[in-house]
Amino acid sequence: MRAMQHSPDLDPSLPATMPIAGHIDPVPVPRPGLVDGVTPREDGRVDLIGLTKKQIAAVFEAAGLDAKAAKLRAKQVFHWLYHRGVTDFEAMTDIAKTMRPWLAERFFIGRPEIVEAQVSTDGTRKWLLRTADGHDFEMVFIPDADRGTLCVSSQVGCTLNCRFCHTGTMRLVRNLTPGEIVGQVMLARDALGEWPKANENRIGTMAGLDFDDEDEDATSDYTADGRLLTNIVMMGMGEPLYNFDNVRDALKLVMDGDGLALSKRRITLSTSGIVPLMARAGEEIGVNLAVSLHAVTKDVRDEIVPINRKYGIEELLQACADYPGSSNARRITFEYVMLKDKNDSDADARELVRLIKQYKLPAKVNLIPFNPWEGAAYECSTPERIRRFSSIVFEAGISAPVRTPRGRDIDAACGQLKTSAEKKSRAELDRLAEEKMAALD
Repeated sequence: MRAMQHSPDLDPSLPATMPIAGHIDPVPVPRPGLVDGVTPREDGRVDLIGLTKKQIAAVFEAAGLDAKAAKLRAKQVFHWLYHRGVTDFEAMTDIAKTMRPWLAERFFIGRPEIVEAQVSTDGTRKWLLRTADGHDFEMVFIPDADRGTLCVSSQVGCTLNCRFCHTGTMRLVRNLTPGEIVGQVMLARDALGEWPKANENRIGTMAGLDFDDEDEDATSDYTADGRLLTNIVMMGMGEPLYNFDNVRDALKLVMDGDGLALSKRRITLSTSGIVPLMARAGEEIGVNLAVSLHAVTKDVRDEIVPINRKYGIEELLQACADYPGSSNARRITFEYVMLKDKNDSDADARELVRLIKQYKLPAKVNLIPFNPWEGAAYECSTPERIRRFSSIVFEAGISAPVRTPRGRDIDAACGQLKTSAEKKSRAELDRLAEEKMAALD
């Protein structure tokens, strides 16, 4: 699959194309109607979410503003979109009232459509989301005592076919756009009420800008309260490195100090081992790296993580050793799902230790009890076996905590994401929604 060429009116530095590779050649999945990375809306308006300041300025200029005004307005709008989280141009109080209808007629502030929202007994939240062109995907929020982690999807479906992963049983439909990726983070902030709150007692101009024709009700003194959403993991549906450009561009918006302003140290990108793009991820994105290892021998990893047939364990671990920015302070995380009688022996634990030490990796290992799903070919290792495996790795001086399964009752746990749209038709979902509304009457 190839991304569409970027228009010279937008950012000319953005790479135009890249293929999706894999252990098989996936069927090309064209992106119908994609123009400059934005899905056209039926009403003709351009969705601004996912665009940078430069891109916003370009579409403003194309819509009729002169270059200076387009740049100025882009800076204002960018701040309102990504830092304040507004979804209505009328809320942009430092933009003249006469200008706001002009923006609303031509542009749109989008979010993924929420098809279904579920809350687990342990507090985990899962959303079934829908793109503007009708494709469904999921995201998950996991609250803990000292952090809240949002698990973000990068593709609709997946091409890797990891045998223990429910998402891997889906066909790849398409890549998510930067707007659809960053939109998940923004939607989570909406749901959690975590955009900065304005202090109406102080008057000023937003973001340090000075305008001579703006409304006098603009507010600039606001604070970001303590937030539940503190971390992001690119561990949802899809392989992030097979959607490299869009993931990079979305995460840059997340990390932008004038935007969502989340530190790169609080963002982790998980890959199944797309070796040629790992160094580039370190250089161009610079977030923490997690690797879905799951096995320490060729035969077993070939079976459960088929990409291993293309990029073997040794090649993968060397890419980890070469990952820019890794250190004892920024360790690489190896994800290791515990499968009964498959990858959980004492010998497997000792080989894991040997490999980490052989490649001198600053690493920790997350041991993940297998989360079952209907039709799965594997069982979870026993608690005793998992503890023994963890002890062997710990005794070698490598951190190996056991991850507590979260959200199992709503199929939100690691490896369980698969859109419920495959289980329920839209008519069924609409019927359920009507029944819920009727029950409230």
